[in-house]
Amino acid sequence: MNKSELIETLAAEKGLTYKKAEEIVSIVFDSMADAMIRNERIEIRGFGSFVVKDYKAYTGRNPKTGDPIEVKPKKLPFFKVGKELKERVDVD
Repeated sequence: MNKSELIETLAAEKGLTYKKAEEIVSIVFDSMADAMIRNERIEIRGFGSFVVKDYKAYTGRNPKTGDPIEVKPKKLPFFKVGKELKERVDVD
């Protein structure tokens, strides 16, 4: 499912216009992104949690030449699936 499919599903299930559903989905995603920018943890019970992980600088290798390169420290979003979602997906 992509963002536009999510918007269409929300509009259909709740009887909203596409524009209104699009606004709601954008507000949710923007709020989540803003929280992660502030280094806050997002937890959605039964679904999972989003956190920002810090990665330290390290010396890597250029795959083409094999030369060592310095990789700068960075922050990346990380998703950890919740127990309920894990159990719902793992159904035979």
